[in-house]
Amino acid sequence: MASTVWKGHLTFGLVSLPVKLHSAARRESVGFHMLHAADQSRVKQVLHCAHEDKAVPRAEIVNGYEYEKDKYIVISQDEIDGVAPKTTKAVDISEFVKAADINPVFLESSYYVAPGAAASENAYALLYKALKETGYVGVGKIGLHNREHIVIVRAGEHGIVMHTTFFNDEIRQVEEFRTDTTAVKDQELAMAIRLMQELAGPFQPEKYTDKFREGLQQMIQAKIGSTPQNAARAQVIDITTALEQSLSAKGSHAAKTVSHIRVSPRHNPLRNSRNKTRGIRRRGARNSAPGGQHSTIGDPILANGGPGSNPQAIAASSVGTPKRELSSRKNRA
Repeated sequence: MASTVWKGHLTFGLVSLPVKLHSAARRESVGFHMLHAADQSRVKQVLHCAHEDKAVPRAEIVNGYEYEKDKYIVISQDEIDGVAPKTTKAVDISEFVKAADINPVFLESSYYVAPGAAASENAYALLYKALKETGYVGVGKIGLHNREHIVIVRAGEHGIVMHTTFFNDEIRQVEEFRTDTTAVKDQELAMAIRLMQELAGPFQPEKYTDKFREGLQQMIQAKIGSTPQNAARAQVIDITTALEQSLSAKGSHAAKTVSHIRVSPRHNPLRNSRNKTRGIRRRGARNSAPGGQHSTIGDPILANGGPGSNPQAIAASSVGTPKRELSSRKNRA
């Protein structure tokens, strides 16, 4: 439900019930601002004094009524407020008339009338049902927005609806508008009625839309999306796809990084173990036994009766051993 625009009482005779009004309809449109074509900045409306040929601030503006050509009397806002009707707190229904007697051209704005309190729902339902069964509408007055309005109170589809109306002198009376039906032929009338009956059906307002406003909005949205900053923003994908692509890209980057990693000699475990082996053999060579026999002390390959007893075992144990170390073994042999 739309916001409440008025609260008060609806009265007829001695019956009074609290109600509240909600706006039933509003005109939808596409609004534009006036911009300077050169830099697309907003422009300001300047109040210009034609007599002094200069801009005038709003503080110096007053209301003037032209009673003759180029002759005015000044009316202050206080004077206007003194004669303006105050917003009343009651809709006074003075009479009931048949709905068919109301010319739709008098209807101006529409409001939904809702119960103003839980205690008033029974009285509200009673008035609604009476209006619906009798076909009457209530005619009354209300002071709204510092103006007096004539209102029509009727039974809607699900509740009470109120319409403000134009005053009689606000309706343009076109006396020249007349229709001469004497020239209508019976056969033509029968064909027109049959065509109407074929096209007859319930009123479905949702079938009718403002094609101009829809087309204008579509054009505006398309133009907004084509701007540079929004075109880049429009390429943002959903969060799940973005995460999957991010993880995939990160994994590919990690694989490339691993393939380019070079192990520093200082931190190479294989080379470090070989260096340790060389150091042990060198110490073993210095502690060789008499008679040219090498000692097996500290040599992991020759110790404990290992493969040092035959050359084939030594060759087998030399797989993956650096060339410098192999040549050293051959010399010792």
